[in-house]
Amino acid sequence: MNVHTPAAVVRTPGALLGDPAALTALLTDYHLSTEAEKGLPVADATQLPARYRAEIRDPRAAFADDTVFLAVDEGVPAGCLVLTAPDAGTAEIKRVWTDPARRGRGLASVLLRAATAHAAASGVATVRLSVWSWRTPAIALYERSGFRTTGSWDPREDLVCMEYASPAQELDPVPTPTPAPAPTPTPAQ
Repeated sequence: MNVHTPAAVVRTPGALLGDPAALTALLTDYHLSTEAEKGLPVADATQLPARYRAEIRDPRAAFADDTVFLAVDEGVPAGCLVLTAPDAGTAEIKRVWTDPARRGRGLASVLLRAATAHAAASGVATVRLSVWSWRTPAIALYERSGFRTTGSWDPREDLVCMEYASPAQELDPVPTPTPAPAPTPTPAQ
């Protein structure tokens, strides 16, 4: 990282910023870039797969059950991350994106810390994510943030699946009292 810029993280469960256009712009950039990296470039968002167009068109509906984090840098929404609603003690990080003009400032790290802290506070035991294998800087960031490569849960080729053991999982459970040993009978006198 070249410059450390303080960034505010806005956690927006359901009620995205007063203006969801900021998230829409970040998601559009994310999806267009990802499709181009996969060798499937499209001219604009109208040519993206339907599921991605739905996220862009109405992020409030697409992420209604999830928690959306926005990094705001110098008053400008500059990055996003979606943490899915927990399911059986696991949540998934998706749509991690930082405006390319603002990269190298630690914004993605701030988003990851906010999301993993939120997950731990919510009792989530495991946070997982998948990332395209060619995104080596992102993989390095995830590893520095405590994520470890794990077996794949996604059949798509070129995905690296990673997990983070939330501090909620690492907490010692309330100790179960050990029953006192039965008293040794004393011989009758």
